[in-house]
Amino acid sequence: MSIVFVPRRLRGSAKINQETIQRLLDENDQLIRCITENMQKGRAVECVQYQQILHRNIVYLATIADASPDSTAVSSNTTVEDTTTPTTVVNVQGGGR
Repeated sequence: MSIVFVPRRLRGSAKINQETIQRLLDENDQLIRCITENMQKGRAVECVQYQQILHRNIVYLATIADASPDSTAVSSNTTVEDTTTPTTVVNVQGGGR
C-alpha cells in the first residue's frame, strides 16, 4: 500500500519532511518499474492498479509543492537565460506546387 494512503481520521496530522518526500519518490520509481514489467508481460489490469497509485502519489507531491513556500523562486529583477534547444520550424505549404 502506498505511504500516501492515510485513513480519514489521521489526515492533516502527517508531518511532511524531506524523508517522506524521498520515500514517495522511491516508491514512484518502483511503481514505474512494476508498470513497465507488467506492460512487457501483457498484464494490463496490474498496470492500471499501479498507475492509479502512481497518479495519487504524483498528485500528492504536487499538492505539497504548491502548498510550500518556494525558496527557489526567481525574483522579479533576475534575468533567466533560455537554455532550451532551439525549435526547428517546418513550413508546410498546401496545394500542388
